[in-house]
Amino acid sequence: MRRTRFKHVCLAALLTLAGLGGAGTVPAVASGGGATASPSPSDAGAAPASAALLDAMRQEFGLTEEQAVARLEAERAATALEPRARRTAGAAYAGSWFDAADGRLTVAVTSESSQATRAAIRAEGAGVRVVEHSSRVLDAAKSRIDRLSAPSGVGGWHVDAAANTVVVTVVRGEDSDNDVQRFLGQARAAGPVSVETVAATPRTFAAGTVGGDPYYTGNVRCSIGFSVHGGFVTAGHCGQAGAGVRGWDGSYIGNFQGSSFPDNDYAWVNVGSGWWTVPVVLGWGTVSDQLVRGSAEAPVGASVCRSGSTTHWHCGTVLAKNETVNYSQGAVHQMTKTSVCAEGGDSGGSFISGDQAQGVTSGGWGNCTGGGETWFQPVNEILNRYGLTLHTY
Repeated sequence: MRRTRFKHVCLAALLTLAGLGGAGTVPAVASGGGATASPSPSDAGAAPASAALLDAMRQEFGLTEEQAVARLEAERAATALEPRARRTAGAAYAGSWFDAADGRLTVAVTSESSQATRAAIRAEGAGVRVVEHSSRVLDAAKSRIDRLSAPSGVGGWHVDAAANTVVVTVVRGEDSDNDVQRFLGQARAAGPVSVETVAATPRTFAAGTVGGDPYYTGNVRCSIGFSVHGGFVTAGHCGQAGAGVRGWDGSYIGNFQGSSFPDNDYAWVNVGSGWWTVPVVLGWGTVSDQLVRGSAEAPVGASVCRSGSTTHWHCGTVLAKNETVNYSQGAVHQMTKTSVCAEGGDSGGSFISGDQAQGVTSGGWGNCTGGGETWFQPVNEILNRYGLTLHTY
């Protein structure tokens, strides 16, 4: 019965651009399906956006259909342009981000850059902003902060290219705490630092066992991230290496083959016992199920959506990259910060921009009633760490 249901879902999803599955849960599992290579960034988003995705963009960002189409096209162009602009800027590179108001990538360069370099970046289609500190300087400052021990009143820290500084977040009401002040003094000594206030301390989004969800390990429920050949990737805090995994129906899927948390928050699970992998992210009836075509990394400022077993489908924007998040269990590095909400049980679930896989849900603060922020562990880092190949359509 289970095999028939999932075969139907898999075929339905693969027969159309955006998939036909509604709110049902598709477990990510491995079978003998033929491997397909991930498309290059230049191939990203070649297929037109589904009507349901455009509708979600309209609701989330207040856009008309024409504006939603234009934004998705501009984000795809910015995603492809970002690595070229970085190479053109060379040592003067100071970061980049997608400017939704301008509809293009903005590249920051230091005053040491030549007029010819700036002209070349503009010729590629990007805007240029001259700033004081290079990415190398800012990254070095963040690395020095990474070596510090942060108190619980500190939410995390990341390089903000647009602000040209390392932003340290402090939980509201904790800014006068002696340990927080001591940490901020050490952080400022590490390099260019600014401080922002956040509403709450980040936490992971695992949850106790409830019925009808993608997978369980022990008494914890989490969400499948992305199918890879041989299994799926998810969050490391959801289970340790060797732990068994059960699917939505309680049947055995496989085991955690690798897991890292804290320091990182990623893991992968092998699959078998009649389960197989499909390159699909659930839209939960809010949008059509989304096919995964690659893993080109979206720039800061781009739209991104998340699928999870508790709060299902929600969208927002990429706010920052390479942020260190200070959970109660310890710091986790190289995270991407988003304006998307999440709740317990969404951990491990998919972050996707267009049809490009971005990462797996780690944690955050807030909820999907009052809003909040959520971080994900970039999927390409997970693939590289374990030598995995993303299952794409």
